[in-house]
This record gives sequence, C-alpha cells and structure tokens, in this order.
Amino acid sequence: MILRLLFAIFIILPFLIIAVPVQFVITRLHLPGWNILPRIFHLLVARFIGLEITRIGQPETGRPTLVVSNHISWTDIIAIGAVADVSFVARDEIARWPLVGFMSTLQKTIYVQSSRKQAAKSAPNEMARRMADGGAVCLFAEGTPDNGTHVMPFRSGLIGSAQRALIEAGAPYVSIQPVAIAYTKLQGLPITRTDRALIAWIKAKSVWENLMDILTGGTRTVVIAFGEPMPLAEGTDRKAITQQVENEVRRKLVALNRDEPFPAG
Repeated sequence: MILRLLFAIFIILPFLIIAVPVQFVITRLHLPGWNILPRIFHLLVARFIGLEITRIGQPETGRPTLVVSNHISWTDIIAIGAVADVSFVARDEIARWPLVGFMSTLQKTIYVQSSRKQAAKSAPNEMARRMADGGAVCLFAEGTPDNGTHVMPFRSGLIGSAQRALIEAGAPYVSIQPVAIAYTKLQGLPITRTDRALIAWIKAKSVWENLMDILTGGTRTVVIAFGEPMPLAEGTDRKAITQQVENEVRRKLVALNRDEPFPAG
C-alpha cells in the first residue's frame, strides 16, 4: 500500500499537473492526438491499482466503431482505456463526481441520463458525431455492472438510436465490435466467486469502499477480448444484432472464466 501511495505521489500526480492543462487545450481546440495522454493516464492508474491487463484481438481502427462490452467495475474503463482509443458512454452523474468527472470530460466522455428513454434521446447524436469522425465509442450495454460471472441482457435502445443518427449524419456503415471483459486471476491464482466481491462494484458499497477493496486486494489480471467487428448498416435489425453481440460477449466471457481454449472470432 505504501509503495502504491508513493507511486501516486511521485508519478501520477506530477503527470496530472502537466497533462491536465495540455489535455484541456487539446480538447477545447479539437487538436489531433487527444487520445495519447488518456492512454498514458490509464496505464499509470492500472499500475497504481494493481491491474495487469491482457488484450486478445485487435480494436477496430480507421472507421466509425461502436464498441459494446459487458460491465463489471469502474476499473473496466481503466483496462479498456489502456489498450484502445475510445470515448466512453457514462451516466450523467459521473460528470458531477469530484476529479473523476473532470478527468472523464477531458477524455470526451459522452454523458447520458439515467432513464432509458432519456438516454435514448440525449446520447445518440453525440455518439454518431464521434463515430462519423472515424472515432470509436464504448458502450456498456448491460446498463449496470455485474459481478463478472455472467452477462446481463444487453439493451438495444442506444444501439438503434445511434444507428439512426449515423445514417442521418451520412455515415452509411459503422462497425459494431463485441468486447468481453473478464477478471481471471487474483495474486496469480484463479479467481473465485468470493474474490469477485473485491473486484465488482456492488451497489451496497460506496465508491470509497470499493476503491479500498481494490487497493488492498492484491494484483488482479483482467482480460480484454476484442471480437470480430460486425456491420451496423441502414436496415440492420437493431434487436437482432444486439442479441448477436450479447451472445458473442457471453461466449467469450464463459471461456475466459473457465480458462478454456478461447473461441475464435
């Protein structure tokens, strides 16, 4: 714990002192390279909280991409942000969190309202704008974190709304890429169901309690598995492709949790 505090004081804090104003200018002036400092920040935070990241597959680049993933903990954002250049979709309450909200905004996070109907109205146009510019947007489609043993049903509303907004913006084709997140080891040993309580963000715990569990719980291995991108074009059935993505994420998660041969695709 002491070593982690020293790392935060002498490495992360000086980095933030320099990086925050630079990133503020980059985002306000819409300069290229906005993703470089966030990637470094995520890598540093991963080291600080004891997160060892393994990537399987490649994130889609060079075309509009909607990354759709399961969700276990706020550390998912650190893990994905360390291996892929994406903007995240988050609940609007995150924007009001001290420091976290400010840092999220500097990473071009797209905020949505908590209710499904309001989220479907407020987010798609901004998601479409980011993707139409050739960027990638990461959506945790379950809507709420799970403990990592299974995948909750994916919501198709935001996917369909983003699809319509993209078509209206003149982008006839966008990739939708399934991503599975699995926490597989704790201190080098296979993770147990009990261990998952130290990783997943359970609603009964505050952010501070969850953070302390993570900082005192040892090194964790997280696998980020990128699947094959699928076309999300005009006329694509949003419910069908959402189900297809959900099935693919579930298939990969089960294999990773069981330490089975990883499914292709």
